Amino acid sequence: MDWTLESVHQLISKQTEWISSVKDDCLLITNDDEIEIYLSIGGEQIIAESLLFPVGQVTDSVELNEQILKTHKFFPLTTAGIVNIDKEDYYSAFGALSSQSKAESIILEIDFLFQNVIGMLEAFEPFILNRR
Repeated sequence: MDWTLESVHQLISKQTEWISSVKDDCLLITNDDEIEIYLSIGGEQIIAESLLFPVGQVTDSVELNEQILKTHKFFPLTTAGIVNIDKEDYYSAFGALSSQSKAESIILEIDFLFQNVIGMLEAFEPFILNRR
């Protein structure tokens, strides 16, 4: 099955612990912890991404980047990166799937991303100023 935003939205709407809505060209998924995941579909890929914190709030980006590289295996199915949004860089957590993935794989990816965002925020908190 080739997934569309609407078909993924229908799949996600069956998950009682998540709320989803279509925003522009992506799907916004929120959990009970108010973590937001943006899911987009492009070509052969489904990308699920959550912003962690602005790069400008990091006390030592060299040390944080080293920490991310050393701990990436602790966060299965999730990768950390930097993305630019409205001319500001943010650390983000994301996962990618084939646009032909099974429904169970999409749910699993999103579930792991929610869990891993919490773990990353806790693990990287010592590097962040002004954490709200």
